[in-house]
Amino acid sequence: MKTALVVMLLGTASPLAAQTLYFSAIPDDDETKLVERFGAVADYLEAELGVDVEYIPVKDYAAAVTAFRNDQIQLGWFGGLSGVQARTAVPGSQAIAQGAEDETFVSYFIANTSTGLTESEEFPDMSGLSFTFGAQTSTSGRLMPEFYIRQETGEAPEDLFSDVGFSGDHGQTLRLVASGAYEVGALNYTVYDQAEADALAEVETAKVIWKTPPYPDYNWTIRGDVDDRFGEGFTAKVQEALIGMTDEALLASFPRSAFIAADNAMYAPIEDTARELDIIE
Repeated sequence: MKTALVVMLLGTASPLAAQTLYFSAIPDDDETKLVERFGAVADYLEAELGVDVEYIPVKDYAAAVTAFRNDQIQLGWFGGLSGVQARTAVPGSQAIAQGAEDETFVSYFIANTSTGLTESEEFPDMSGLSFTFGAQTSTSGRLMPEFYIRQETGEAPEDLFSDVGFSGDHGQTLRLVASGAYEVGALNYTVYDQAEADALAEVETAKVIWKTPPYPDYNWTIRGDVDDRFGEGFTAKVQEALIGMTDEALLASFPRSAFIAADNAMYAPIEDTARELDIIE
């Protein structure tokens, strides 16, 4: 399995071996699970592309963007916002694929059952409760939930809630709300749906109370200089390999039903929202 088992130390990029394509993914779940998930993806890409491919774990969302900027990875599975940040940091970079589900992604707002809140089509009254986002630069765990909090209430999160935290990843958000450490929170819908499918105990005490309208989210982004280094048409070849991924076990690890073509313009709403909230300049 072509997997780097040590988290990369982010600093000055070392010279890239031309025959190796390095990729990473935003750490939206436990690191051990990510190594297993993306090690298999590395094997698949290596077979399809005819070059060595290695998955590089990173410690957080910002580290994934930094690794891309520093040329420590050339391909990344990013969220909507981190993809925008990566492409902004490396001009010429392109979003080349997204999950079929990423055209209409949603976030779930969840609440501990002790709050008495139940699912509604109306935005819930959460004023005075404690709230946790996911990672600070997560699209589904922070950016879009904050956008809707502000839009629906006219208040900033720090004014609406008694306490605001950042869990670091979606799975941890679910655990914190389920335990009562935070009364409410927001997370990626696929993580909650998978927890339900796996009959995890957390879904018994952390219930969905509101679902956001759809927005574009996760994407594969590739640096703009890969054709110069791996040969003419390499970007297209990577895109073709991703779209051609049909192995159900590989797709389930994302989890996605398929990958489809994407481009930078699809993520303009994410970029506009991030600028509106002063998350990017």
